Amino acid sequence: MLAVVVSRTTYAYFAAKDGARVHADSSVVHTLLAAAVVPLTFALVVGAFHGWWWGGAVAVASYALRLGVIVEYRTGRRELGSGKRTRTSPSGWLQHSADTATMAALLLAGVVLPVIALAGAVDGRSWTSVVECDVNTGEGNERARLVELGRKGNGVVGWDIEGDEVVNGVNCGVSENDVVRPPLWRS
Repeated sequence: MLAVVVSRTTYAYFAAKDGARVHADSSVVHTLLAAAVVPLTFALVVGAFHGWWWGGAVAVASYALRLGVIVEYRTGRRELGSGKRTRTSPSGWLQHSADTATMAALLLAGVVLPVIALAGAVDGRSWTSVVECDVNTGEGNERARLVELGRKGNGVVGWDIEGDEVVNGVNCGVSENDVVRPPLWRS
């Protein structure tokens, strides 16, 4: 979502700062191809981290929202140079699609992105690696799950999830489970 919002917002910003004037004299094909560069770049980055399906979805959504900006300038709904809305509002399917893209961008930036960010912050998963280590509890070594805070020597300094304290662990291995507590909505 962040890649889609950033792609559309930066394109709209630079179009308002005279970027639309540069593309006004060029052909539609050149403008459409130039608008595809950043969505494809974001698609590669997102696809590398989250899979090609997500990368493709980011590319399509980003490009569609950028097309909405192009249509606004090409139909005269926004002024070249200033980016301000004009009083003219040409009707037709192009303008309706541009309005839909604008509303989608506002919905993504104002509602969906904050909800996803908040859900990611309180979902109970660790933001860093979770490891299983041998920890000396004073009564001997026992295996514990730690949220890794840092590495020191041949061990790990981490937060003991069950013991609720910072401990030193040795002989660590990556835990398959990165959940450290129940999600906030289940508490």
